[in-house]
Amino acid sequence: MTFSIHGLAVARGIAIGRAVLAAASRMEVVHYFIEPDQVQAELERARRSRDAVTLELQRLQTEMPADAPQELAALLDVHILLLQDELLVGGVRQWITERLYNAEWALTTQLELVSRQFDEMEDEYLRERKADLEQVVERILRHMRGTHAADVARLATPGGVEGATPLVLVAHDLSPADMLQFKQSVFAGFVTGIGGKTSHTAIVARSMDIPAVVGARGVSQLVRQDDWVIIDGDAGVVIVDPSPMVLDEYRFRQRQIVLERERLQRLRHTPSVTLDGQPIELLANIEQPADAALALQAGVVGVGLFRTEFLFMNRGGRLPDEETQYQAYRQAVEGMQGLPVTIRTVDVGADKPLDKNHRDSSLNPALGLRAIRWSLSDPAMFRTQLRAILRAAAHGQVRLLFPMLAHWSEIRQTLAQVQQARAELDARGLGYGPVQLGAMIEVPAAALMVRQFLAHFDFLSIGTNDLIQYTLAIDRADEAVAELYDPLHPAVLRLVADVIAEGARVGKPVCVCGEMAGDASMTRLLLGLGLRSFSMQPAQTLTVKQEVLRADTRKLTSWAAQLLEQAESGQLVAASIA
Repeated sequence: MTFSIHGLAVARGIAIGRAVLAAASRMEVVHYFIEPDQVQAELERARRSRDAVTLELQRLQTEMPADAPQELAALLDVHILLLQDELLVGGVRQWITERLYNAEWALTTQLELVSRQFDEMEDEYLRERKADLEQVVERILRHMRGTHAADVARLATPGGVEGATPLVLVAHDLSPADMLQFKQSVFAGFVTGIGGKTSHTAIVARSMDIPAVVGARGVSQLVRQDDWVIIDGDAGVVIVDPSPMVLDEYRFRQRQIVLERERLQRLRHTPSVTLDGQPIELLANIEQPADAALALQAGVVGVGLFRTEFLFMNRGGRLPDEETQYQAYRQAVEGMQGLPVTIRTVDVGADKPLDKNHRDSSLNPALGLRAIRWSLSDPAMFRTQLRAILRAAAHGQVRLLFPMLAHWSEIRQTLAQVQQARAELDARGLGYGPVQLGAMIEVPAAALMVRQFLAHFDFLSIGTNDLIQYTLAIDRADEAVAELYDPLHPAVLRLVADVIAEGARVGKPVCVCGEMAGDASMTRLLLGLGLRSFSMQPAQTLTVKQEVLRADTRKLTSWAAQLLEQAESGQLVAASIA
């Protein structure tokens, strides 16, 4: 009987094939106390399993195919770092030594404790990093049971299935390392029972450009081995046991998508210019220095947002030094081959713990000590990052971006810290390059103070994700109110429109780097509001470029003004912007 399961669309396209079920997550372990004289042997057993998994991941990196997405190597690095993280290793050692837990019990107990810290994080992207830790722990547990190699072999080379038969992978969850094992297999797409749009599973799926749906609750229990399955990566729907008529319909759509993608690829080197001759800047959001190569392949003209948080996380509380940061920023700058790179200073804080001793005492972490507030609370740490960025600017065009500014005092302190960082480099005789200074507009107060911001910064970048959240008082990660997270809310559109207009009035660039920028259904509206710079995931670039090439901003300007009036009078519906 045909039925459908709904999840989150994270990688576009349609996959049709027989289901291959990966083993469901098996975190259940046998719990028992060991004798005091068994402690050293149990510690050694835990260490051997951890080292074996580390070697396995390092082998995967060494044997990585030339056409494997570069993001996979970076994600494997994250898992290898987690395996060595003192928060995990030291916690397991403590449970075994002090409580006399067996190794599996100690490992899952420490996972539970660390997971609570992740669950308290307000930032959706960082909260979903908990999945990386869970995948690492499960990999160690599998090795302890001796089952991991067999699971991987069975899935990487599915037996008993004719080579011409398309297959789709159905799993409770997948780690980046597992996905690398499947890279050269016959899987046309995958669906997982957990995960979010910013999970590493979703990131890798987009980089591999295969249809994927995550967060399809219960999918690994509802789908049976060898069921026919359709994965609609556009709608976020999984159709199980489809009728012949439905199969024919989706196969036709599949062929159309292939033709459309081939056509879009021809736009890669086409200048992004509207029908009326307006040049539009299409930039990339990146997470790691290695992502620069992906950005260039997408045909962008620079990086509009380089998130630097990855350098600060999973370090056992040890902040990265200046040289570590400098080398990472330099790699990204040189990787863009002369194109501009916008580096945002670190966005962590009270809700994003950096060490195991951190306790979140804030009643509302989203409004607590985060982003620029956290940086200004530790000027020495802040200047370490600023010096590293300034030094990297000697190797190419760099724009320096500050998150979550809202007060004049914060602006004044931030600019003073930049000047002091330059003076410190001068005193040490170290070279550095010029940088443009920019501010994120993600707090309503900043949008309302846009004239003051433009008086002190060279450019602005609108972070629509947080701007929507703070304007509407909505936690977009809270399922109970998620439907109220509305980018078309009149207050949101008015703030965005006013910031863009003020930037144009004084001749300073304004970019949008949130989800709205990569949503092709919003491109025409943003162009009509006057936006001329978009920053998005590299995989979204060509779809947005196609909308740009078809647009006439002269017509869109009056149309967008009408839509804004409709929104403010309560008459706008989502279909109006299509």
